[in-house]
Amino acid sequence: MERNKWTTVSALVGAAAVGAGSVYYWLLQRPLPQTDGILRVPGVSEQVAIYRDPWGVPHIYAQTMPDLLFAQGFVHAQDRLWQMEFWRRLVAGRLSEVVGERTVPVDRWVRTLGMRQVAEQEAAQADGALREQLEAYVAGINAAIAQGKLPVEFSLLRYDPEPWQLADLFAWGKMMAWHLSVNWQTEIIRAQLIDLLGPELAAELEVAYDGPLVVPPGVDYAGIGATALSKAADAAEWVGPPPEAGLGSNNWVVGGRRTTTGAPLLASDMHLSMSMPCIWYENHLVCQPEGFNVMGVSFAGIPYVMVGHNNHIAWAFTNGFPDVQDLYIERLRHEEGRVLYEYQGEWLPAEVRREVIEVKGAEPVIEEVIVTHHGPIINSLVSYPAGEPLGEAPLALRWTAHETDEQFRAVYLMNRARNCREFHEATRDWSVPVQNMVSADRAGNIAYSFPGRLPIRAKGDGRVPVPGWTGEYEWTGYVPFAEVPHYVNPSQGYIVTANNRVVDDAYPYPLGYDFSVKDRAERIHEMIRARERVDVAAMQEMQYDVLSLTARALRPFWAELTTDDAELTQVIGLMRGWDGRLKADSAAAAVYQVFMRRLLRLVLAERLGELMAYYAGQGPTPLLAETNQFGARSWEWLLRILHQPDSHWFAPEQGRARDDLMRQALRQAVDFLTKELGADKSEWAWGRLHQLTFPHPLGNVRPLDKLFNRGPFPIGGDSTTVCATGAHFYDLATASLIGPPYRMIADLSDWRNCVSMLAPGQSGQPGSKHYDDQVEAFFNRGYHPMLFYRQEVEEQAQTVLWLQP
Repeated sequence: MERNKWTTVSALVGAAAVGAGSVYYWLLQRPLPQTDGILRVPGVSEQVAIYRDPWGVPHIYAQTMPDLLFAQGFVHAQDRLWQMEFWRRLVAGRLSEVVGERTVPVDRWVRTLGMRQVAEQEAAQADGALREQLEAYVAGINAAIAQGKLPVEFSLLRYDPEPWQLADLFAWGKMMAWHLSVNWQTEIIRAQLIDLLGPELAAELEVAYDGPLVVPPGVDYAGIGATALSKAADAAEWVGPPPEAGLGSNNWVVGGRRTTTGAPLLASDMHLSMSMPCIWYENHLVCQPEGFNVMGVSFAGIPYVMVGHNNHIAWAFTNGFPDVQDLYIERLRHEEGRVLYEYQGEWLPAEVRREVIEVKGAEPVIEEVIVTHHGPIINSLVSYPAGEPLGEAPLALRWTAHETDEQFRAVYLMNRARNCREFHEATRDWSVPVQNMVSADRAGNIAYSFPGRLPIRAKGDGRVPVPGWTGEYEWTGYVPFAEVPHYVNPSQGYIVTANNRVVDDAYPYPLGYDFSVKDRAERIHEMIRARERVDVAAMQEMQYDVLSLTARALRPFWAELTTDDAELTQVIGLMRGWDGRLKADSAAAAVYQVFMRRLLRLVLAERLGELMAYYAGQGPTPLLAETNQFGARSWEWLLRILHQPDSHWFAPEQGRARDDLMRQALRQAVDFLTKELGADKSEWAWGRLHQLTFPHPLGNVRPLDKLFNRGPFPIGGDSTTVCATGAHFYDLATASLIGPPYRMIADLSDWRNCVSMLAPGQSGQPGSKHYDDQVEAFFNRGYHPMLFYRQEVEEQAQTVLWLQP
């Protein structure tokens, strides 16, 4: 009997194993694309070769540009089809069709913004050779879909993707521009601070620039923007945090007189949402008859190469953070079935766009969007009695991306540029998002450009919502291309950008007020100046640097702080001996991070009340605080007033002197760390609190998180370090969603010395070995060579796929 029982159990286990193996194959292995052999596909005119190297990077060789773009679309869809589909549905406001009611807030919010409408206009305007190439890219995507190897996500959600259209490419670019534009949120928070404190005190909380906050006449900021922030918060789970809000990217280029080779070196270190798969896709595009040979990263769903190098130049981006969004307070009324808005004494008809949102398993949802000539009303639900004004001030969003542009033409010409001058000229058609672009060419030149649409305002500075009915605050145009910030070969011999302000007060046009803090840029300057010459290894070391200038600036205060508390005296001793490096295994870094948050609360919470979290960076997104650009600057403000012990922000007469608050904050930090990490201070570590997860859009549903997500992993740094990672500036989040998913270092002396890293991996398919094969490299400085010459590509190729007509 006992033997029979175990025989039965063994049989069941065996059957389960076979079943599990079948499921594993069907869901994860069967969808993997063909990457070897010959594949006949309609859409190519001549044979195309696609070599894949040890890191899964495709190197595409074609005889015509349409064939090259077809193959790029094909490999993007082979490796990233679900990611492309998710973004496509997100920007169109169509997630609920396949997900259900859970994503209705996302679709309502995105439909309000109206990005898809602009994308369709741009697609209709595309013409000539550019249109032929874009259509070839779309045809490549659809050819990959036609192979029938759909990723596991489609099986889980039980639907097949629709064929791609040209407008889908343009819409993706609009969504990225939205993620990198956060002025509207900052305006709302600033207006709420003015309503609470008055313009004078609210201005004291600004650290970027001195000067008064001017409130336009006739404007009341009471309760302003509450619905808009609420709608954005509802959408945040799926839309995610703005990738660079409060954080950002680094790039720098060093001229030949400061390098060991005598040729420029360029570093790209872009910080965006860490995700499964990576937001970037590395690829190499070659069309020898056209003289086109470009290596670097693209967005899957967007053709060409966004950042990388060709035979002649290398280039890189960081987000510019200029003010390209304004909020206009509108006066609306409902009259005879129409919505009217006041403008210069007249009541004009507003456009009312009726959006029908299909919902899986439920009735459709109707969203009516009011649009004035300024833009869509972002807080309107159109639920007010006929003839009555809205109870909350309606806010219309004017945004540069609501206008059509020639963005793809700019990217194509940038890919073809042969020197820094041609590269800058190619950016003439670049519109959104405005970027800090650095470039270097083989002739030894280095250059900086700040291209894009930069609004010129008739009145006001863009920092606060303004009356829309007067006509006084209109945009009168954009900064002429000839006058956008641009320079070549600066005397210092290098260029650094890190989302910081890039012009001084002499520049004739206001660019904005919401740039990132200067710590990262200053630290990069410091490291370059500390070396007589730099090489590729030095650039790698710089990209992993976790020394925080903000943390280092606290050292004089630790030196002076005393206490009768023996435990705190021990911790103060720890802080006095700390160099300010936010290493994952650092106990002092953990103390510093908690201390700063508690001290900021102690100084401001009583005065700011519910706005405390907003000032510390909490925007509409619950996933990460740094969404309104006040976050990192709140710490810069705190450092500034620590140098002013007599400041009215302290209150010595109430037992709130500066050093009293520092001791209270330190005690709270020690108590928090003891509770979370234990009483043994040798076990305290920043990486135990601050951990990086690579999340997948479906990974927030258990047990799918085990299939799709990777992490959490302990990680050092914060948003003030060159190796920038996302640390919540208000409440200490345990998961960092921001980091450098792609790093590149280009050596202009020899393209064979160029290196890169793309985390977590090239593929978006969990069954692929390239799904997460660069995670370990990410944490261990494991750069890989960017294979550029065909001989080395063929020598290291793991597979080769031939596309034939």
